[in-house]
Amino acid sequence: MRAVVQTVSRASVTVDGAVVGAISDGLLVLLGVTHADTDTTATTMARKVHELRILDDERSAADTGSPILVVSQFTLYGDARKGRRPSWGAAAPAEVAEPLVTAFAEALRTRGAQVETGRFRAHMLVESVNVGPRTVLLEL
Repeated sequence: MRAVVQTVSRASVTVDGAVVGAISDGLLVLLGVTHADTDTTATTMARKVHELRILDDERSAADTGSPILVVSQFTLYGDARKGRRPSWGAAAPAEVAEPLVTAFAEALRTRGAQVETGRFRAHMLVESVNVGPRTVLLEL
């Protein structure tokens, strides 16, 4: 599992002209799932994201109660080492990835986080204003 975590002053996901998820002053998490990931991976990644000391004064979303917007992004597993066309072979198929993205979001909620999400398998317009900028890549 890979997560790109950004501190944002605001972020939103729009699908078919309707906002399906939006936050302010929190974390935007772009989440990629690979073949070996499990519910345990999702829970571990959720803990790591929630406790990541990336916010002001080295605080975490767990410390501040900051909201988290989770957006599934299989392209985090794109491999363009050969040529110019990425291979998506390392990304888990949708049938595997979707329940794990859901498990990740639920694990955050279980920890007390306010979580918004994008929509799986939809063409999403993701808007964000990065603060800092602070962006961290996590991988399990």
